[in-house]
Amino acid sequence: MAGENVRKGSPTPEDLQVIDEWRAAHRAVLNTFQASLRTRTKGKKITVAQRHKRKRTIFDKLTRLPKMELGRMDDVAGCRLIFSSIAQLTSFRDTFHKAHFNHKRRNEVDKYNYIKKPKRTGYRGIHDVYEYDVNSDVGRNLKGLFLEIQYRTLVQHAWSTAVEVIGFVTESQPKFQKGDLRYQDAMALASEILARAFESSKGPLPDIENVDLVKQFLVLDKELNLMNTLRGLNAANKSVSENRNTILVFLQSGDLEIKTYRDATDALLALFEIEKQYPDRDVVLVRADSSDDVRLAFRNYFSDAREFIKFVENGCEILTGNKYTASRKLKRG
Repeated sequence: MAGENVRKGSPTPEDLQVIDEWRAAHRAVLNTFQASLRTRTKGKKITVAQRHKRKRTIFDKLTRLPKMELGRMDDVAGCRLIFSSIAQLTSFRDTFHKAHFNHKRRNEVDKYNYIKKPKRTGYRGIHDVYEYDVNSDVGRNLKGLFLEIQYRTLVQHAWSTAVEVIGFVTESQPKFQKGDLRYQDAMALASEILARAFESSKGPLPDIENVDLVKQFLVLDKELNLMNTLRGLNAANKSVSENRNTILVFLQSGDLEIKTYRDATDALLALFEIEKQYPDRDVVLVRADSSDDVRLAFRNYFSDAREFIKFVENGCEILTGNKYTASRKLKRG
């Protein structure tokens, strides 16, 4: 009922309270999985981070997908792992699938494998959805809640970050195929460039020749002034303290506000209060081992697309043998 009222645009205070309580219930699920993932990634140079899905994103998903129900939304709680290569990603995921615990993976191995079958937008990565299982009396009400694990390489994460940043700094949302579709086309081409140049793989546009691929990207880049726009952003130079629970608030001015909390419960309560106070702002609660890991895993909130720019420029050169310059032209090396 609460989700349906959100979809209709008329949620009651009671509905909003139900949704907040439902989101809060996922905290224990997140804690269980992130602890297991951190243990298994220790010493392997794999970044692990976690986040609660933004309220605005939940509401948008309910609006975009008429048949979506809150109870079936499987990405309210999420853990993100970032790897140096596809080989490292695949090896870790295969091992994790053999882990001995009662939580059930709900999807077939390749159902959400967007490396083998990239999305039309250019998104590449792999997702798994787990159903939480617990035997204790205290946690019995949490049984059946879902958690999503996202697996990405550094290259794939750089692309995803840039898509999010474009959504913040323009009126278009290539991630959701909204607004000026040229941004979506440009990012799909960029995804193909990165897949071929750095991961010996193919993206969403496998049939385009390398030279034509780069040429089409540069045409759109010139029309949109895309790379220069991303290059001109000042990555937020704010430090994230070692308090591991961090709320990131993207302000209307374009600035980033950072709040940190030692206690996870305090952070969750603060999140709900900030969302109520500023309903039109993007607010997210995240956690990682260090401030550097927070900045890496959630670069979009720091308006940081520098890795994406570097990868695309180098990728264009790798695929064509020509240097990509700031003037958006290819020059003979």
